[in-house]
Amino acid sequence: MRLERRLLYRSGFWEIARPRHPLTAGHILIRLSDPSTEFAQASASDWLFCHNLVRAALHEVLGATRCAVMFAHRWHPLGSAIGEPVAESSTPTFHLFGRWDGETTTPGAQLSLPAHRRAGEPGHDLEATDAAVREALRLSRPEIYASSGPGAGAAVEPFFGSDPLVRAVETGPRHTVIEPVRAVGSVREILPAELLAMAGALTALPVSGGLSGFSCLALESDSAGTPLRVHALGRSAAEDVNPLEDLLRSPEVSLALL
Repeated sequence: MRLERRLLYRSGFWEIARPRHPLTAGHILIRLSDPSTEFAQASASDWLFCHNLVRAALHEVLGATRCAVMFAHRWHPLGSAIGEPVAESSTPTFHLFGRWDGETTTPGAQLSLPAHRRAGEPGHDLEATDAAVREALRLSRPEIYASSGPGAGAAVEPFFGSDPLVRAVETGPRHTVIEPVRAVGSVREILPAELLAMAGALTALPVSGGLSGFSCLALESDSAGTPLRVHALGRSAAEDVNPLEDLLRSPEVSLALL
C-alpha cells in the first residue's frame, strides 16, 4: 500500500519520517530536509542526534533493542529492488530498521521479496504507533540532545590527531567493509568525526568496471567486541548478479535483518 510520507520530527538538518512504503512497524527514515546540504560537522552531528533520538523512541514504543541502517550512495534501486528498500526520491535518505523480540514480520523477510510482492505494514495499523513515536520523540529530545546533539564529541576530536579514524577493507569483488579504528560496537557510540571519516572513505571508493554507486548496510552485533561495520556493495544497472542477495544470506546480515 502506498502511503503519504508521515513526518514525525524535524531537526536542524534532517527529518525523521515514516516512509511511503513501510516494511515493518520499526521502519523509519532519516532524510535531509534540504538535498543540497553538505555532509559536514554540523549535519553529521545532527544526523547522530536524530539517530539516537529515534532509536530511543522505538525502544519506548515498540521495545526495539537492535537496529540496522540501509542507504544508497550514488545509486537508485532498480526493478524488483531485491535486498533494499525502494527509493522514494533522490534526497539523501537512511532507512532505519528497529528490531525487537516478538515482531510479526522482519525487514529481511520483506527485503528478500521483489518490491511489488512486499506486503509492508498497513497504514491504519501504523497511525497509533506513529502518534506514540512522535510523542516519544518530543518528550525525549532534551536528554538525547544533551549527549548527542550538534557539537557533541567535538572536544575529543584532537585526541585522534592525524591518525586515521576508519579503515576500509575490500572483502570480495565489489564489496568493501568500512569500520572505525576505535572499538565501536554501535552507531550510538560513534563520534561525528568518525562518521565523517566513514563518509569520506565511502566517497573515495573507486567507481570503475561499470559501477555507478553503492548499496550500503550498517550493522551492529549483539556479540561483545564485534565492531560496527558498514558494508558497501558496488552496483550497476548492467550487473548480472545482485550482490545484496548473497549478502542477505550471510550469517552476519541474516542475524541482523531476518
